[in-house]
Amino acid sequence: MEYIHGAEKLLPRVSAVETCPDYRLLLTFRNGEQRIFDASSLLDLPAYKKVRDVFSSARVEFGTVIWPGDVDISPDTLYLQSVPVECAREA
Repeated sequence: MEYIHGAEKLLPRVSAVETCPDYRLLLTFRNGEQRIFDASSLLDLPAYKKVRDVFSSARVEFGTVIWPGDVDISPDTLYLQSVPVECAREA
């Protein structure tokens, strides 16, 4: 886990991202975990519609995933709504 001022626990931040088919992201977090985030349902929301065309250009900045046009997803959302890679393979 990471800390702010040595007191508050935060969820891990993203250190690497790889785009996968069907609008999924393979995320590596700073604690070494790899998790899969399914972004497909977000792409129908107005704030994320433009991401559909540039999905493969996802990159990591400031511990989260961003796309051109300053579109990002909260790193907490990425962690909490993703599944460990092992679970994704079993599904």
